[in-house]
Order: sequence, then C-alpha cells, then structure tokens
Amino acid sequence: MNDQDLMQHVVKLADLAGEAILPFWRADVAVTAKADDSPVTAADLAAHHVIADGLRALAPQIPVLSEEDCEIALAERAGWQRWWLVDPLDGTKEFIAGSEEFTVNIALIEDGEVVFGVVAMPTNGRCYFGGRALGAWRTERGGQAERIQVRDTPPADGRFTVVASRRHSSPQQEALLAGLSGAVGELELANIGSSLKFCLLAEGAADCYPRLAPTSQWDTAAAQGVLEGAGGEVINLDGQPFRYPPRESLLNPFFLALPSAATWRQALIQLASAM
Repeated sequence: MNDQDLMQHVVKLADLAGEAILPFWRADVAVTAKADDSPVTAADLAAHHVIADGLRALAPQIPVLSEEDCEIALAERAGWQRWWLVDPLDGTKEFIAGSEEFTVNIALIEDGEVVFGVVAMPTNGRCYFGGRALGAWRTERGGQAERIQVRDTPPADGRFTVVASRRHSSPQQEALLAGLSGAVGELELANIGSSLKFCLLAEGAADCYPRLAPTSQWDTAAAQGVLEGAGGEVINLDGQPFRYPPRESLLNPFFLALPSAATWRQALIQLASAM
C-alpha cells in the first residue's frame, strides 16, 4: 500500500475515533490528572483504543506511539524507522470546557520526518490531511475533498494574522510578536485551540504560528504534515527543519510555522534566533 492510500485509510480511522469521543462530549465526563498534571478522560482512552487497534490492523509492522501509551523505552524507539505518532484527543482542556476546538491527530513518521498527518474534528466532521510529497486537503462531513494551500503574503487588506494558543504563551513569545509587528506591521491575533492552529495556516486563513511555549511531539506532528502538504513549513528558531528524532524526552523544542515562500521568513528567523 502506498502512502497516499495509507493516508486515506487513516482519514477513515480518525473519523471512527471521533465517533468514539462524541458520546463523552458535554456529558460531565470524569477527569483524571496524569503524572504531569495534564488531564485525561474516558474519551481520550476510548479514542486511543480505536486508533491503536485500527493502525495495528492496517499496518501491523509499524509501531505506535500514542499520548495514552507513551511509556516506551528510548532503546526500543531508537530502532524505529517508520512509526505512528498519535494524539487521540488533542485539546483535552477544550473538550472538558465544552468547546468544539479539539481534534484527533494521527501522523506517520519516517526517519524523524512527517510523511503525512491527519487532523479530524469530531464535532463537525471536518478533516484536514496531507504530507509534503502528497499535497493537502480539507473535507467536510459527507463532502468532497478540497485542496488547500498556504498564502505567501497577507490579504489585500494587509492584515497579518498570527495564530496563538488560547491557553499558552511566554515572555519570549510576546517579545517575538512585538518584533514581528515592527517588521510586518500591525498584527491580528487569531486564538484557537489544539492543532487547528496549523490548519488555519494550511488553508490560507493565517500567516504565522510561532510557539515559544511547551508542546509534546503528538501535539504537532499530524498538523505539521498538513501544513507541509499545503506549502508551509515548521522550523526551529534557527531556521532548521523541525524533526522528530528518537530522544528521551517527548517534549518539543520551540518552533515557527509559516509558509515556505513567505517574503518575511528571514526577518522572523532573525528575530527568533535572538530569543
């Protein structure tokens, strides 16, 4: 099975995981704190089981690393060439609050790079999927897939839109935004939860997503695949490609997400490298 066909199967699997989540949404679900104080619910676990079982049936030779099953020793992970990186319910805090801004994230990684990613929204049936060598698409429930593309320049009204986390920022990020405003003009901030931040860029609804605050690998990989398929990129603060090598910590370094051909790319990297 080629990667394009594999991605289509994963799109269907992400939809099934969303169906497993919805009965718990706005249903006063019990919340448990994990060791790092992040919340987990029965919805997270239900989606995890659907995805893990589905991926093993689809490609039993490819190992799975899920947020809900991540206690896998580095010695074992270091030998993986292709592997799945999964967040069964990204945006658990939004889910608990009753917001629609949570997603199912599934990515295929090969040699530390994202082959493709699938980001599904259970509440409305929207799904984003794509990869660098595959292109990127958005579907609505029951509709045809629509090709999506980043915008290399802000729209005619000149509004440079920066995507920000609804819950997480940092002094470094605020300083970066101030410097970026000096380089490109007044910024308009779009606040949204979960991996949908990347998807706004991928569909040309925003210009930049800087993240100078903590994330984990499963928070970003699937949506990075979508963005790369749409002509965008995710880079470290020094401009190098953002990768997923095997390492002890599953926390990500800081990153910048943007259109690959943005005229202001170098100015952003210069600002970020000074952080």
